[in-house]
Amino acid sequence: METKKEYSNGEVVVIWKPELCQHAGICVKTLPKVYNTKERPWIKPENATADELIAQINKCPSGALSYRLEKESK
Repeated sequence: METKKEYSNGEVVVIWKPELCQHAGICVKTLPKVYNTKERPWIKPENATADELIAQINKCPSGALSYRLEKESK
């Protein structure tokens, strides 16, 4: 069974699949305030805008990071 962890900032849900991660480090280099492997949780999407997160996730070479938009609750 595939492991999947989700982290939300209220606008975007960051989805991380650790089995796919190749540790290229693009996430950490691009958004170090969001991705910090020395902290838990290591992904803190509240430290970036939705646009910043989406742009960075689209650069993930392994596909370990993906996202979905939060549905508006009204």
